[in-house]
Amino acid sequence: MKTKSILELLTLSSSLYILARDTELLNRIKELSEKGIDEINKIVSESKLDKNGNELEFVDKIILKTLELKEELNDNLEELVVKFYKKINVAHLEEINALNKKIEKSDMAIALLEARLNKLEAT
Repeated sequence: MKTKSILELLTLSSSLYILARDTELLNRIKELSEKGIDEINKIVSESKLDKNGNELEFVDKIILKTLELKEELNDNLEELVVKFYKKINVAHLEEINALNKKIEKSDMAIALLEARLNKLEAT
């Protein structure tokens, strides 16, 4: 049962991660497109050089900028996933601690009942 629930959580979280990543990318593209030609002109006017010292072409600049945005997006999503897993882990630890306390109380009650039973058998 535990393995099944862990696998379900992993599947769900990975699906959520992929959906969030795709949604964030689309939102970022929409945001850039809304900024319009001024932003594109700014990107084009930036002087970017390749390994040989030659200025990059427009398409290469766009690709470079897209890769930068992708890295930024992946970093943000990674932070969110880590926070999510930490919250899940904390929830599980709290449940485990509560169950351990219940077991301790049950053990004490059982010991008390055994002592009473032994006393009754002795008399």
